Amino acid sequence: MKQASLYRNLPDGRIECLACARRCKLSDGQYGFCGVRWNVGGSLYLMVYGRISAIAVDPIEKKPLYHFNPGSMVLSFSTYGCSWACQYCQNFDISQRRVLEGFEVTPEQLVELAEAYGAQGITYTYNEPSIFAEFAYDVGTLARKHGLFNTFVTNGYMTDEAVDYLSKFLDAATVDFKGNADPRFLRKYALVPDPEPIFETILEMRRRGIYVEITDLVVPEIGDNLEYARKLVRWVYDNLGPDTPIHFLRFHPDYKLDYLPSTPVETLEKHAELAKREGLRYVYIGNVLGHPLENTYCPNCGRVVIRRRGFEILEVNLTEDGRCKFCGAKVSIAGKVQPTWKLGERFAYVPIQLFSRYTRITREQIEELRSKVHVKTGSSPP
Repeated sequence: MKQASLYRNLPDGRIECLACARRCKLSDGQYGFCGVRWNVGGSLYLMVYGRISAIAVDPIEKKPLYHFNPGSMVLSFSTYGCSWACQYCQNFDISQRRVLEGFEVTPEQLVELAEAYGAQGITYTYNEPSIFAEFAYDVGTLARKHGLFNTFVTNGYMTDEAVDYLSKFLDAATVDFKGNADPRFLRKYALVPDPEPIFETILEMRRRGIYVEITDLVVPEIGDNLEYARKLVRWVYDNLGPDTPIHFLRFHPDYKLDYLPSTPVETLEKHAELAKREGLRYVYIGNVLGHPLENTYCPNCGRVVIRRRGFEILEVNLTEDGRCKFCGAKVSIAGKVQPTWKLGERFAYVPIQLFSRYTRITREQIEELRSKVHVKTGSSPP
């Protein structure tokens, strides 16, 4: 548990959480939609600070970030909870559990682990990282001092205050749209009132110098409307530019939508062709092993400059300064291709249970904290 930074006090005695666009307004003893940000005695506390649910080392392509330090390895971790309630979430056992528990770790331990495994960066992922922003901040600022980069895999449903706070350490983000940003789909299947805050977050990220790639989970039958895809692609082109990578991801049956089929490859290809026609230069299809649109192509000559199979890089045809080896055209890469792409395996298991305790915050601990907070402020618990 640690007092949060992203909140403000309201005139009526409640507090407003500023981590996500829901801006939950909480009375003493209440917690937000995410389940992990609590009003305790008039102050907001991040209850899962220093408690993680999952951890691994994996390729940055898994995020997916194809144009940000490609070939790198990242230490990835999560807590519990989420600002959304996606009925199709593949990590629902982490994101949709509102529990105050996890393996106890410090920012120092996570940075040491990243360095020990030879990772070039840290990724905050598996559940929505903005809800544990204060813990990410402490890890990220320390990681940056050690020469590591930081990336988010996020739904982008944040406030401007949160983006400002995160910009102090965040280098890149994958912002993951669902169902082509169809408002009806998001309201029904993710309990998201309006997708507009996602677009605002992306613009604010760009203004703050955070590199962004776009993903879009295409859900068959209920979230694959091509007109909404066209609107999304045009927005990306008009606001972020033609060099912004976009990934159309294949849905697979999971959680409460396990009755739907996997997204037909043909549907994904229609989305990709639409994006190309609208002028985007780096268009990808994800979760279809061996598809030609896993590769990066030179926008000038059309040759393969980075050949992939899944999360593995098979071939790189770029110069040191990021130009196509065949025609010399500049390819849009943030950072540089990391030599670790040549490793046969960039996944690594992290046996967190061997050096960390899995603990749970009890009601008694919360009440003890509440009493201390009231004593400190000179008020009495109701």
